[in-house]
Amino acid sequence: MNVVQGGTAETGVAPDEAWVGDLNDPGPPGHVAQRSLHEMLLRATRHQVWRLRHQLPGAGPADLEDLAHQAADDALVAVLAKLDTFEGRSRFSTWVYKFGVLHAGVAVRRQAWRHREVALPDTFDVIDDGTAPEGVVQAADLSRAVHAAIASALTPHQRRITLALVVDQVPIDVLAERLNTNRNALYKTLHDARQRLRASLLASGHLDKPSGACHD
Repeated sequence: MNVVQGGTAETGVAPDEAWVGDLNDPGPPGHVAQRSLHEMLLRATRHQVWRLRHQLPGAGPADLEDLAHQAADDALVAVLAKLDTFEGRSRFSTWVYKFGVLHAGVAVRRQAWRHREVALPDTFDVIDDGTAPEGVVQAADLSRAVHAAIASALTPHQRRITLALVVDQVPIDVLAERLNTNRNALYKTLHDARQRLRASLLASGHLDKPSGACHD
């Protein structure tokens, strides 16, 4: 592989271009490049898994190593699928490292939630204390307004997704896996829900219109 052997001096090809060229090669150079890429990704995933090991209190070194390898496998598939999007704005190794870190984080979160139930609530508790200081009372009023907006302005699907992600803090990749969907679909649902909530709170006077906004 040109990159491993310092291909710049021997071939005149820049290292990043050599990586992309070799990984696109269907023959032996491509196989060698993929093995080297997997090693690079494993270094990234291993570092990230160990950094997040506090989220997996029952996991031993062998469990963490296995998780790092799984994450590196998934990251390798993702890098190869997006190889044509590499634009050279950063070093190839830096670009690749981000895939390793991302997939390691996903692997750790999934493992941490593996035996935890993911509830999809339709409502949540509201602060209500009439004897509380003024600031808390105002917060309670806003909380009730948000509660009402969630109940009336959102679709049942938007409500369940919003509460699971925002209130119960379910990791989005875990929720996507449990619901057999993908992150982008959940992001879209959450974005639409926030837009509806904002419009509802503006209409009820609990949010101020942005300065410069047009008035009817």
